[in-house]
Amino acid sequence: MNLNYVLMIVGGVIVGVGASFTGLGGGFLIIPLLLILGYPAQKAVGTSFLAILVISLSALIAHNKLANVDYKIGLLIGAGGIVGAQIGARLVEHVSTASFKRIFAGILVCLAGYLFFQK
Repeated sequence: MNLNYVLMIVGGVIVGVGASFTGLGGGFLIIPLLLILGYPAQKAVGTSFLAILVISLSALIAHNKLANVDYKIGLLIGAGGIVGAQIGARLVEHVSTASFKRIFAGILVCLAGYLFFQK
């Protein structure tokens, strides 16, 4: 078995735990892994969404069994996300992988700072 495939499976397990535990969707872990493995930014983002879909469905089933799902709010946010996803997919086509890495890292640093210093 190819070492990259093993890394993907192990990474998927880690992302699945992290995504289901934090609700962050896993992209914050999947995208860096794919970038490290040499994927261009656009392919890393697209591939990440397929993985997130599979992981999210599994996490939804688990959280539904625990009665931790507000379907109305989730569907409303999802409806807005459909529009935003179409815009974002087109925007990322105009950004180089090097620029994408800096933008992505900046977003993660800002998010981490906000969460760390929030009361």
